[in-house]
Amino acid sequence: MRNNFNRSVNFLLISMSLIMAGCTEAPKAPLSMEEPAPDTSAQNDNSDYTPYPSLRKHKFNKTASTHKNTVWERLLSLYALPEINNPRIDRELDWYLEHPASLAIIQQRAEPYLNHILDEIEAKDIPGELALLPVVESAFVPDAYSKADASGLWQFVPSTGREYGLQQNDWYDGRRDIYASTKAATTYLKELSETFDGDWLLALASYNCGKGRVRKSIEKNEFRSLPTDYWSLDLPEETQDYVPRLLAIAKLFANADEYNIHLQHIPNRPYFEVIDIKAPLDLHKAAKMANTPLHTFMKLNPGFNRASTAPQGPHRLLVPVEQAQAFKNNLAMLPYSERVTTRQYDDEPIVKAHASEKHEEKPVQFAREDNARARLMPYKVKAGESLATIASKTNTTVRSLREINHLAGNTLHRGANIQIPSTSKARDLPLLATAKSKSTGSQVYAIKKGDTFYNISQRFAVTPKDIASWNNISLKTALIPGHKLTIKSINPQLASASSSTRLISYTVGKGDTLMQISRKFSVSLADLRKSNAAALVKGLRPGQKLKVIIDNNPSSS
Repeated sequence: MRNNFNRSVNFLLISMSLIMAGCTEAPKAPLSMEEPAPDTSAQNDNSDYTPYPSLRKHKFNKTASTHKNTVWERLLSLYALPEINNPRIDRELDWYLEHPASLAIIQQRAEPYLNHILDEIEAKDIPGELALLPVVESAFVPDAYSKADASGLWQFVPSTGREYGLQQNDWYDGRRDIYASTKAATTYLKELSETFDGDWLLALASYNCGKGRVRKSIEKNEFRSLPTDYWSLDLPEETQDYVPRLLAIAKLFANADEYNIHLQHIPNRPYFEVIDIKAPLDLHKAAKMANTPLHTFMKLNPGFNRASTAPQGPHRLLVPVEQAQAFKNNLAMLPYSERVTTRQYDDEPIVKAHASEKHEEKPVQFAREDNARARLMPYKVKAGESLATIASKTNTTVRSLREINHLAGNTLHRGANIQIPSTSKARDLPLLATAKSKSTGSQVYAIKKGDTFYNISQRFAVTPKDIASWNNISLKTALIPGHKLTIKSINPQLASASSSTRLISYTVGKGDTLMQISRKFSVSLADLRKSNAAALVKGLRPGQKLKVIIDNNPSSS
């Protein structure tokens, strides 16, 4: 499916977690850091190789018998892949046995999600071993991000995510949504198995490197009259390690006692409840209403990019089971007008880490302002940047950035996605809408070429549905340049800015350069770079979408 992050990345992540575990919960390490990988150059040389002894045929009996009524017993009862003895599997086993602490951390991370994943595994009637695939994909880090633009527990790349219904926009990324991405991943895996006539090893290889790559290798072997099973195919090196790694992990959990691996007690019961919240809701308020520390709450709801849930949905939150009823009661008593509010973060952290105790959430503190509405917007960390440099650049403080992003320390890594508070200097970006915003009446807006309901709504801090309702049209209505739209309840400052500028989306063509694009739209190269800073981290690529902000009333020189 994508370029999965390699073994060295996974275990550097583990090592960093262990170093920091003594004083606080470690922040999520990035996927772009590297350390030397174990030597696999002798992969096909068995001369000095001594495999682990074969285990009993019913490979999960012993572990299951000593972990009754736990998620492990349920997991192992769903195992369905054949037990295979292969040097590539045993080399993966060897690595894990030499790093038992990595399995302990993975279990801690997996606890909130395993029961739900197994629900989907059973619903799709697919092998239980696949519930452990996030170990290989993301080390069970729910907001993991790779250099290949893959994200979430299941590491969907943007295109495959969209193909399987995972929305991706400024407010929300379904690839990081535990509920949605698990449903999508299990559906995708089942379809891959059907594509390869029930061969799950080929399905797993395809999940990693793509159906086309696996088919091509099969056809190549068929042409040469060679076997076409997974172990015989010429696949990318990463894919050659990918399937054995999952099989090794499954074997370890199945025979934990024989391998002297401690399995943490995780009860076989739901960790969270999926609650329909009907409409947008401030996430800080949601965490308070669920009596749950914000950092814990966001581990269950990592799909949201901003301080509130997305205006256009999904309107659901995952809430710890023991707090679900309290959350429902509190939500029922919350006035609709207070569900989403504007806020100005002060310098007191919402979540404060202590060396010898659990994280405790402080009350959310914010001040309402009529003229300077604060909000959050996404920001991708660039090479060499630190919290201090980003804080200086965005006119905020290191403490505020740590608070907003639930960071226990000051470490940031290139490519990491964080949230930053916007300021009055960022008026070209959308503001959070609020039910209590003061209306200035109506304004007539002339549709420009390239306009969509979404970018117009973002310009005026309203929703696409609002625009459709005010103009008695549907969201499927074609927007014709020159036609007029009525816009109500707008922010005066934003209305003024929007009348003189417009935002268009430009698809980069083959051979395009930033200089050519800037000249084409008569914008400065510096402004073009600034508007697309995150997108240009990896350079300009054909097919890439760029934001171009055009001045409708350029001053004459």
